[in-house]
Amino acid sequence: MSPNKLMMRIFNASFIICLAMSLPVNAGALPLTDSRGTIPSLAPLLQEVTPAVVNISVLTRSAIEDNPLFRDPFFRRFFSIPDQSARQERSAGSGVIVDAVKGYVITNHHVIKDALQVIVTLKDRRQFQAKLIGMDPGTDIALLKIEAKNLQALKLGDSDLLSVGDFVVAIGNPFGLGQTVTSGIVSALGRSGLDIEGYEDFIQTDASINPGNSGGALVNLKGELIGINTAIIGPSGASVGIGFAVPSVMTKAVLDQIVRFGEVRRGRLGASSEDITYDLSLALGLPSTDGAIINSVEANSPAEKAGIMPRDVVSTFNGRNVRNSADLRNKIGMVPIGEKIELGLLRDGRLVIAKALIAKPLEVPSTSEETLPQLAGASVANIKPGSRLHGRVEGVLVPKVEANSPAWLHGIRPGDIILGVNRRKIRTVQEFLAALQPGENSIMLSLLRGDTRLTIVIR
Repeated sequence: MSPNKLMMRIFNASFIICLAMSLPVNAGALPLTDSRGTIPSLAPLLQEVTPAVVNISVLTRSAIEDNPLFRDPFFRRFFSIPDQSARQERSAGSGVIVDAVKGYVITNHHVIKDALQVIVTLKDRRQFQAKLIGMDPGTDIALLKIEAKNLQALKLGDSDLLSVGDFVVAIGNPFGLGQTVTSGIVSALGRSGLDIEGYEDFIQTDASINPGNSGGALVNLKGELIGINTAIIGPSGASVGIGFAVPSVMTKAVLDQIVRFGEVRRGRLGASSEDITYDLSLALGLPSTDGAIINSVEANSPAEKAGIMPRDVVSTFNGRNVRNSADLRNKIGMVPIGEKIELGLLRDGRLVIAKALIAKPLEVPSTSEETLPQLAGASVANIKPGSRLHGRVEGVLVPKVEANSPAWLHGIRPGDIILGVNRRKIRTVQEFLAALQPGENSIMLSLLRGDTRLTIVIR
């Protein structure tokens, strides 16, 4: 036997052994080779999971950028510009079937937000119009429902069991080309601070994720859904080996609330925390930098009533380890209002268990029907210190808009920043309410949505 052939056999044998070692013992149902039993292949796994990944086509209405000339009737007639403030556009994304009986499909919030129509296309090319059950901009998760039979769903795995280096497969519909599969490994866990979403606990992977993959599946080698592909970092939105997915543990918590309430009802603990530095861990005699240290507790808050104190180190949350302050915030944000939580605290070298009841968030000023009926259903709030927008944008935040309310139908969306009313700049809720004149026939709102400035005229 020639040296080249011998080396090739050794390489193939080593690859098969490494792939086998990466699979859990109970995953023996998944063959390691193709149908001929000769070549290592993921094909048998993909045959099982790809029917659960769907294409999502979205029809949206995007606002036309405001130009003073467009408001001139003579200019509009002379250049035959239609009398409309928005145009319809189509975009594509991906989704995952998680309940075959009920027809539940997960996707990203940013894929279907502002949608006039959502069409779900299965791998077998059947198409269905989807109904929106609920969405959560904070985690970029949305839940759709289709009326269809003979569906195949993906089982939710436990993303907390992932380790850096685990093999994963990303499935989606990049660039609208159709279903595409890429593979890679878990590059990092618990990624946050990217300012992509409000609640960040991303799985980072080097599996290629491109535009159109959003809402698709990140699957382990057991064929379980362990993440929802959400974002990429790269020049012009191209994949350069850094992609992010919402972990399945967070996804399941969001889905449970959406199914129960139609939304995520986040509550309040009333305590703020920060990460533990190496020097701080030495000063406090802590075994590691894992956990989150409490730096303040609000008076009469659930945290105070539970006996939580400043300098307490939160090590566990409902029995699961807490990595850092962002992880603690994410875990609190996934618990519905009115439910109890159990915190493991390190205090003066001993373990203390604290039980707290998640309370309703503090009330924020909101518009009312008496003030302006056209904006009923939308709440407004000042941009608070500590927000990534504070000091960078002058305006008021729209934290919530009720679906199908007058404000929603006029195009106001959660996360919008209202910069002005009738060309008058506003900086606070009080200035916003003062600028509204109930007797006026029309009101022009200047908005900031992401990086785009919009003008919405309400008549």
